[in-house]
Amino acid sequence: MDCISIRVISVMFLFLFFSTVNAEKEEVKQALVEFMGKLYPGNVLRDANWGWNSTSDPCTDKWQGVTCDGGLQSVKKIVLDQLNLTGVLDASSVCEARSLAVLSLNNNKVAGNIAEQISNCISLTHLYLSGNRLSGKLPGSLSGLNNLKRIDISNNQFYDELADMSKISGLLTFLAQNNELNGTIPNFDFSNLVEFNVSNNNFSGPIPDVKGHFNSSSFLGNPGLCGKPLSTVCPSAPPDKKKGSSNYKYFMYSGYAILVLIFVLFFAYKVSKRNKPNDERTNAVKKGVKSDNSSNKNSGISSDLKTEGYRSEYSITSAEGGTASSPLIVLSSPLVNELKFEDLLRSPAEIVGRGKHGSLYKVMLDSGVTLVVKRIKDWTIPRDELETRMQRLNQVKHPNVMPVVAYYCSKQEKLLVYEYQENGSLFRLLHGSQNGQLFDWGSRLSIAASIAEALSFMHKELCDDGIVHGNLKTSNILLKKDMDVCISEYGLKVVENQDQSLLAQASSIENNDTTSGHGDDSTFKVDIYGFGIILLELLTGKSVQSNGFDLAQWVQSVVREEWTVEVFDRALISEGASEERMVNLLLVALNCINRSPDARPTIDQVAVMINSIKEEEERSISSDQ
Repeated sequence: MDCISIRVISVMFLFLFFSTVNAEKEEVKQALVEFMGKLYPGNVLRDANWGWNSTSDPCTDKWQGVTCDGGLQSVKKIVLDQLNLTGVLDASSVCEARSLAVLSLNNNKVAGNIAEQISNCISLTHLYLSGNRLSGKLPGSLSGLNNLKRIDISNNQFYDELADMSKISGLLTFLAQNNELNGTIPNFDFSNLVEFNVSNNNFSGPIPDVKGHFNSSSFLGNPGLCGKPLSTVCPSAPPDKKKGSSNYKYFMYSGYAILVLIFVLFFAYKVSKRNKPNDERTNAVKKGVKSDNSSNKNSGISSDLKTEGYRSEYSITSAEGGTASSPLIVLSSPLVNELKFEDLLRSPAEIVGRGKHGSLYKVMLDSGVTLVVKRIKDWTIPRDELETRMQRLNQVKHPNVMPVVAYYCSKQEKLLVYEYQENGSLFRLLHGSQNGQLFDWGSRLSIAASIAEALSFMHKELCDDGIVHGNLKTSNILLKKDMDVCISEYGLKVVENQDQSLLAQASSIENNDTTSGHGDDSTFKVDIYGFGIILLELLTGKSVQSNGFDLAQWVQSVVREEWTVEVFDRALISEGASEERMVNLLLVALNCINRSPDARPTIDQVAVMINSIKEEEERSISSDQ
């Protein structure tokens, strides 16, 4: 075969190939035109920019509401929200676009039902149909769309039972409130869901185990529902009469046996108590047996410390030293210059938190000063190293880092004393009661900048000492009287279960000895990761939990789906916060939580980036005034 023949065949092959491609694309285009033909834009001007006709291309001619892939070859998103659309949803036609990932028709007047052909949208990840007049039964084929991440069918007129949605393993959002759905609630994968609401329907029966992810607001308005998190208790099944009679006899005889056993034990206790020497009782108290009249309030630290032998240890320490001075070391703080260990014991105290590694007390001194005492158990740091660390931290002061005002160290446990901050923590401000305070975008950005600046200072000053925060999270960011931030517990390496999930991506760093005195730069990358998580909480309004929800993983998955705006707190969107600057801060956060510690920026670099965003925000506000 000569060269001319080969060229002819090649040209014919290419012609046939591109003809086939164009034919397929033309088929999709005609299907989309048919889809729009069954929707009627009530008040939308169908000018040249509208598109949606057979003489133009959805990608190259940029049809209204259509987004295509980077190569402008296939339709990826159709977003036609709030266009006063009427008519019906033609699932058969729109699903000819097999690459369609997002279909959004929120807040229109579309009626009819969703056809079974919705299953042809095999690439669909987001289906938003809220605020329409859709009705009928949801198609069972909907549960076959394995790529679905978010479904919002709220505020429609759907009825009948839901299909088994547990087949969609990656589902993150299911919103179906304000419909007429009935039957029982299917067993969703609640460990993966981050948004769920079926309130104001006609569901009945017991609520599946939501694994603590959702409260009663997700289920209200369904009179037939029962079980947690609602207060309505599910009725128990009627007992089998024969089985009930047998059980009654069993429990009756068991009850007699238990009563006899209690009597024998009580008699033995009275005899042993009568013969038990007083010094044995004293030793029992020293070993940690708590008295019945101990209280968690107004005597918390006093009761706990006395119970575990602190008074006797104090007297031993004094005897060994040949002086009556307290073992409590007061650092350079005018607040508590004359504070003694016994002052902490006799002062009224309230337990404000308990954890695996210790407790937190609010202590009111006679002088009117209120302190917070952190009692740490099972801390492996040696006593001499603790003293060295406390003295070093006392030398490094920053207005946004809370200093330790005093500390106590023994073989068993350690006490750290801080000044009490009455405005609580950043965690409570973000996720708890805000007492009417508006936590707007500007405030969140300022807090992020203040934390970054303080961390930058501490990392620089303590680089040679290798002292990092080690446990950075929103509950350790406290708020002063002026609502300025104050980083607490700097330099402590007490990581509880919740923090393990925070630092899961930083496991290679966590394995390093962050309490040792070396200045390895990688050691400080633990704080970078923790700060990145704080930024994500500020941006999303979502909390980091230990019940299966991974905030970092969720944000990264949404960003990968090119639906970035969904990660932001709805309160920020409502106030009109700059999406561009929120995205810029999100990019900073994502860099901070990079899987590779070496790829994370330094805190100096982070501080510069955040200050740049803050300055841009301030310039924007000034230009608007």
